[in-house]
Amino acid sequence: MINQKFVDVPQQSRPRERMAEYGPEALANHELLAILLRTGTKDYNVLQLSMQVFSHFDDLYMFKNASLEELLVIPGIGKAKAFELLASIELGKRLAKTTLLKEGAVTSSQYVGKLLLEELKGLQQELVVGLFLNTKNEIIKKETIFKGSLNTSVAHPREIFKAAMKYSSARIIIAHNHPSGNPEPSEADLQFTKRMVEVGKIVGIELLDHFIIGEDKYISLKEHGAM
Repeated sequence: MINQKFVDVPQQSRPRERMAEYGPEALANHELLAILLRTGTKDYNVLQLSMQVFSHFDDLYMFKNASLEELLVIPGIGKAKAFELLASIELGKRLAKTTLLKEGAVTSSQYVGKLLLEELKGLQQELVVGLFLNTKNEIIKKETIFKGSLNTSVAHPREIFKAAMKYSSARIIIAHNHPSGNPEPSEADLQFTKRMVEVGKIVGIELLDHFIIGEDKYISLKEHGAM
């Protein structure tokens, strides 16, 4: 038997090529399904097979609730393809239920300081952590941005703001630990904070605070008067 994949499908009609050129939003339902199916059969090319599948269901809602038995009666759909389709349907259902994780709302510098102190104190390597907030000051993402000293060229505001834009943040808080245990800010800490404030003003994402974490205490540079 010849493995047809996208054989006999005109170049301009091949779903993968169309997705590459126009994006997934431009594809019809049967074209998206054809990409999941990957191959046709000796009787149907992959686009025809995908339309064959949809002809067995009145709409996407019915397809979403398809059973293994229902899929197996469709010509060209064996167990392997049926399981792939069921896995894709289930993944789609789970994606539809997901929401952006919120890790609490920032109500005070003390709240954030205690949160970060528990996470960063006692570490032997310096970490730079970003807290990304929405317009309600809820923490929508907490992420380690850098590992290493702020004195190095590795730590750069653009990487932090790149992540902030990725998460559609309205505001950010940054923090880093001092492995020495002394949270007093260095000149490099102050200069980095100044750069972050300036970049934040340019891109429209406010830097709320920069915390330095020591062994058993922290310093808020905002409260310290360094912002």
